[in-house]
Amino acid sequence: FWLGTDQLGRDFFSRVLYGARNSIAVAGVTTLLAFAIGSFFGIMAAMLGGIIDQILSRIVDAVLAIPDLVFTLMVLTILGSSIPNLILIIAVLTSTKIFRLARAAALNVASLDFVEAAYVRGEGILWRINHEILPNILPVLLSELGMRFCFVFLSIAALSFLGVGIQPPTAEWGAMVRENAALINMGDITPLIPAAAIALLTVGINFVVDW
Repeated sequence: FWLGTDQLGRDFFSRVLYGARNSIAVAGVTTLLAFAIGSFFGIMAAMLGGIIDQILSRIVDAVLAIPDLVFTLMVLTILGSSIPNLILIIAVLTSTKIFRLARAAALNVASLDFVEAAYVRGEGILWRINHEILPNILPVLLSELGMRFCFVFLSIAALSFLGVGIQPPTAEWGAMVRENAALINMGDITPLIPAAAIALLTVGINFVVDW
């Protein structure tokens, strides 16, 4: 037992490895779903403009006005703490941030001459999005994708720590901190291991995104 055992005598090293797979996989799927939703609606709002842009923007503003953690706790309490519910709720909340960035970036590119030229020669909106808008805003969106992964990962860990995220006996780093928290009183640093893993992954992702 390289890292000792948990409160039930299970090998902690093995659970940290399995917890990494669960934590990173759930956070990755959630971030990709949020990226797809936010980018699609953000770019469409910028390209279509008018009443559609106003409606989508006001809906996003309303969702942004609600504290993410409070809203997620409330919905998970009502619908149940399952992984699909967790992914869907956090993805929808995270997509609002990506929506605003995608919309702003698309508006800047849409006003440039080469996009206007594509419109004048009769190219459709989907063609302009795929060939003119998206390639020019993709680097900005990918940088945001990395940052959003960190926030999503920390949100899932926090919800699991509070007992409404990924449920035992499934190994997950936030839940592992909560399950073994009492060992701190006995001078055992076991709960600090998954906490350090959370911090290390978050800092590592930030370094990659900055680079």
